[in-house]
Amino acid sequence: MTSTRKASHAGSWYSGSGDKLTSQLEEWLGKATSSGAKHAPARAIIAPHAGYSYSGPCAAYAYNQIIPAGIKRVFILGPSHHKYMPDCALSACSHYETPLYNLEIDREIYHSLYSTGKFSQMDVRTDEDEHSIEMHLPYIAKVMESKRGSFTIVPILVGALKPDKEAEYGQLLHKYLLDEQNLFVISSDFCHWGKRFQFTYYDKEHGPIHSSIEALDRMGMSLIEALDTKGFQKYLQTYRNTICGRHPIGVLLNAIDAAQGEKSFVLKFTQYAQSNRCTAASDSSVSYASASVVVPPDT
Repeated sequence: MTSTRKASHAGSWYSGSGDKLTSQLEEWLGKATSSGAKHAPARAIIAPHAGYSYSGPCAAYAYNQIIPAGIKRVFILGPSHHKYMPDCALSACSHYETPLYNLEIDREIYHSLYSTGKFSQMDVRTDEDEHSIEMHLPYIAKVMESKRGSFTIVPILVGALKPDKEAEYGQLLHKYLLDEQNLFVISSDFCHWGKRFQFTYYDKEHGPIHSSIEALDRMGMSLIEALDTKGFQKYLQTYRNTICGRHPIGVLLNAIDAAQGEKSFVLKFTQYAQSNRCTAASDSSVSYASASVVVPPDT
């Protein structure tokens, strides 16, 4: 690992200006904090990865649950949008660039993960084409600013995993989730609705289309909050909700399952939003949700 992955979506999906980006992140984090929706300190978060003009404010409701003190590593699990993979992949780079400052990949953890034989390696083009991990880097750099130079990241690109593979990676990663020096960031948007997404599920019982979408999302969110791994899998099989980070979420739920004998975990969603309130069949929208996972102090 010798190269630096460029911030290839800076200037398009989010501001390429460090000053402007800092100002935006501070504004969103401030509003989220003032809302009073606290579920901290986060051991793991779920947050969206769309362009910041759409999902940035929602993501703040996950990132404001992070307390940097004591965190030495940030695992980032993002879904692969452009390349089919039946497994999980690690970066070939040594650093990830952000407009704020560069983030160093944890070589020791990467070596341990590679040695399991369960991970492939992304080429740099695949790495830079994918946005699901990159969209979290500026937020991580901002909230971890006080630990700059003293924490590392562990980016993991998650492929189209079968349930048994989600369980396998969850088992493999659960020891890292148990370590209070580690933070997990799970990258996922929720329902992608509309003809352009080839998903137009609509239950008229809930009223307008956007209310039906929210009801469908919240059904899945309730199962995730309940840490119901099998229930979430059945929900996806039944409704086919287009939650693009369903596999990273599945890995997290399985990691929590594997760790429950040693620690207790509580997952709570802190915000929900939609890019557009759909009212007609010609409309489209993407949903965003933020969540935080904490370990109660008595466990």
